[in-house]
Amino acid sequence: MPPRPAQDLTTSAGRRAALVNSLFVDHAILRQGWRNWGVVAPGRLFRSNHPSPWQLRDAARRFGLKTVINLRGERLDCGSDALSRAEALRLGLTHIDAPFESRGAPHKDRILRLAGILEEMEEPALLHCKSGADRTGLAAGLFLLLEGGTSADALAQLHWRHGHVSASRTGILDSFFRLYAREAEGRVPFLDWVRDEYDEAALRAAFQSRPWADRLVDGVLRRE
Repeated sequence: MPPRPAQDLTTSAGRRAALVNSLFVDHAILRQGWRNWGVVAPGRLFRSNHPSPWQLRDAARRFGLKTVINLRGERLDCGSDALSRAEALRLGLTHIDAPFESRGAPHKDRILRLAGILEEMEEPALLHCKSGADRTGLAAGLFLLLEGGTSADALAQLHWRHGHVSASRTGILDSFFRLYAREAEGRVPFLDWVRDEYDEAALRAAFQSRPWADRLVDGVLRRE
């Protein structure tokens, strides 16, 4: 199957198409001056929104990155995806897809897979989704829990300073960490709880967002 237009970087026309798609369809133009950068663990793990090639080059130079974890997963017809993958390859970085949802109860199998990735990856690493607010906050919180942190440490990664709106449907990610705190923290190690006790369906059924917040996140901010 031939490359899709936003992914074909083999020609100058294809590279231009990918850049235009990235800037104006994937809203990367809004990310040029706002990195939504954060340090999860100094010298080990960083977080941001989806980096443009020059932003990835700069981060790799400044922080010695070895790994990029893409929480959006592979996205066909997405110029940002094609450009950042190509740049990671050019820089010699390991690029890993670990897709998550921003508005659903975190899937058990994806949490367990990410736990394995975080344990085995070469550091320093960068986590990113599209805006760096929701899925990135979830993954950063998971890292801290796996490193012996608390649910409060994890929740601090889902913060308004990164653009996270907990009253919206993305607040189900906060509820996930709060569920662990309420049900098992101090009694059962986090990954054991995920494997043996965590109930995705119950979390989905119990969570309710607020309409004004959903309008803000989905209608105004147009988050992914």
